[in-house]
Formats: sequence, structure tokens, C-alpha cells
Amino acid sequence: MSQSKLYVPLTTRTNQYISAELKLTDELLVHYQDVEQCYQQIAEQFFKLTEVHHLFNVHVIANDKLPIVRYHTEAYCLQTAEQILFFYDPEHHEAQNLFYQADYRARKLRFLFLATGNDIRANAASFHKNVRMVIDKLSTQLPAQSQPFKVRDHQQMSYDLFAAAKRSTETYGYKLRNIYKRYKSRGCELPANYTSTAHVKVTLPLSRQLKQQLMLHGQDDQALYRYLEDHFLSAINQRHLTHAAMVANGLTPLVRNSKFELKGQTAETQHIGFNPNDNEAEYQRYWDGGKRHVEAVDFILVATTQDYAEPGYCRYMNHVEAALKDFAKSIGLDPKKQVMTVGFYQHISYLI
Repeated sequence: MSQSKLYVPLTTRTNQYISAELKLTDELLVHYQDVEQCYQQIAEQFFKLTEVHHLFNVHVIANDKLPIVRYHTEAYCLQTAEQILFFYDPEHHEAQNLFYQADYRARKLRFLFLATGNDIRANAASFHKNVRMVIDKLSTQLPAQSQPFKVRDHQQMSYDLFAAAKRSTETYGYKLRNIYKRYKSRGCELPANYTSTAHVKVTLPLSRQLKQQLMLHGQDDQALYRYLEDHFLSAINQRHLTHAAMVANGLTPLVRNSKFELKGQTAETQHIGFNPNDNEAEYQRYWDGGKRHVEAVDFILVATTQDYAEPGYCRYMNHVEAALKDFAKSIGLDPKKQVMTVGFYQHISYLI
């Protein structure tokens, strides 16, 4: 198959969500009786605008929790101390919610737009344009204030690397173009001053069968992690994939541009920072020597500017797939029985 496209199964799932963040300042709050009235009034204005622009899965988050969006055949929302997890099927689910605590003043208001319908990737530019129209109109309706909106566009596709071994042979080819260039070609102009990243996340469940297969009698989880790490590094080094991480501490990995955001962790999340403009090899390890038992290990691969070549990230992703297949073979995964879900993520952000 051509290296100018990445061929993925027709069963590949795609989703997209956009957030627009606005700092909640005294300058803005002075126009309301209290924070609760502020949240409710702004949310009401926001929801009216989204209806006009046919955006039907939208939320206002005013409790400083981080939205995490996942595909699921059933729609539901879970809150932890730090996160709000949205599970939904873009083809079927719509929702409209305001998340806040009456006595809590948020640091920022986050307006969240989840893409709906089918052909999510093909319609991404159109979705982004509709979101921008809502944000632009909302900014004119708010009381005068000097803070900009920070817009973050997240896109993802996920698929089983071993789909072909399970007789899922129909595929579709993607060029995986840079979001800025893809949008521009479809009449959606973004500000020239933007940041973007692209990365891959692979989650490997630590099944009983895998543990029995890999762990010698009497050895602990640390030996298992080291074994997986050694084979992972061997596979990616052969394909010259330079930015990578392994997370086996039970935390949710969040990939960030280290030029703007520091690495670190919270009680629930592991922040992984790479600078896409730095082409020096860098590997990051996040596991605590088996002190915390985990059910799965996440492997992260981050694309650098050198990994992008027109028409897109397809050549890079073909190298990633080859490395992952080598890795899977080296640890004895059976493609016919086991699933290795590959998630390809693209992100772009800017201020308006």
C-alpha cells in the first residue's frame, strides 16, 4: 500500500471536540449579582447561540474540572474530583449541561462543543467554523472585558491494529494532514499564531494471560514493566521514532507541548510534555516500580516537526504501525485474539 496514506479499518472511530476557555475575572463578575447568576446567565446565552448554529452536544463547565471525551454506545457523564468524563456516540447522542457549584468561583469558564453526526473528520472544518461563530457572537454579548478566549480543537481516530487478522479487511485511506492546512483548504481560516501537536496513544491491557506469559514465577510488576519497556524501546528505535513515553502508574496521560506547559502530575492525571520542534530523542518513564497495581499500560509516541511531510502524518503513522506490530510480536500478542487499540490524536490551539 502507498505510504502517502494511512489505511485503517472501516470500523475506525473518529471524534472531535472543541473547548473555548475564558478566565473568570473581577472585571467580568462585577456585572452580576454573584457567581451563580454569572454562570446561569452566560450559559443561557451560550445555549441559545448553539441552537441557532445547530450545535447539539454542548456544555458549560464552571467547576475547573478537565473534560475527557470518549466514544461509547451509551451516553453518560461521570465526574471525579478533577475530571468530567463524557461518553457518547456522535451519530446518536445530544446533550446540554451546565456544571457548577453555587458557592465555588471558577478560575475559568470552559465552553465545550462535542461534534455530532457522521463523517466527523470530513466535516471537522465546518464544525470548527460553526463553533467560532458561536464564540464570536458570545464575546459580543458578554459585558465588556479584556480577556481573550483560548480555543482548543481536539481530533482523534482509534482502531484495532490487528483488525485485519480478525477478518476486518475493508480499509479507508487517510493523509492525516496538519489541521491548519486542512482547514485552510476547506475555507476555514485560523489565526497564524497557533500551536499544534500530534501523538499516538496505545493502551495495552495487562490481562491475566499476558502476565502469565511474560512474568517468571515470583517476579513482581516492576519486572513486567521493565520487560515491556525494553521491547517497546527496541521496536521504536529501529523505526527512528524519537519522542516516546510509557505510563504505568494508573494515571490518565495528557500530552502537552512542553514549550508552554510543564510536566507533572495530579492525583488523577499524568502530564507528559514534549516540544515538537525539538528533534533530539527523548524518552519519558512514568511508573513507580510496582508500588501501584495497574490494569493497563499506556505507550505514547509524539510526532516532531521532522515527522510531518506532505501530504500529512501518514508516513509517520506507517512507521508507528510497523513499530507497534514488531513490539506486539516480540511480547507474544496473538493478533487473532487480542486487541491493540491505536489512538491518533491531533490538537491545535490559539487565542482570539
